[in-house]
Amino acid sequence: MGKYQLGEFEEVVLLTVGVLFGDAYGVSIKQAIEERLNRKVSVGALQSALKRLVDKGHLVSKEGETTSERGGRPKLYFTLTSSGRDAIEHAREVRNQLYNEIPKVALDLKFVGQ
Repeated sequence: MGKYQLGEFEEVVLLTVGVLFGDAYGVSIKQAIEERLNRKVSVGALQSALKRLVDKGHLVSKEGETTSERGGRPKLYFTLTSSGRDAIEHAREVRNQLYNEIPKVALDLKFVGQ
């Protein structure tokens, strides 16, 4: 499990990079997560997660165009690697296996704790 073990936020970031294929850079990733999950994302937390995912080999980055709004600095675009794809597939399989093993009675509203 260790090879593909992801934190919840890392998984969300990987999935979002996949969703934004070709347009996944810091601001677009942050906005997409905030809109889709209705959750605030700090720039620092996102940058840390992106760095960890690059270090793990799940993402690669490349410089894009420079803009005057960015003081001439280029955008840094992120793309899933085959390892990143495998990591999100693994996470989905684990979640599906666990969900499928929940006894139906455990999800019955009559028995779910208040």
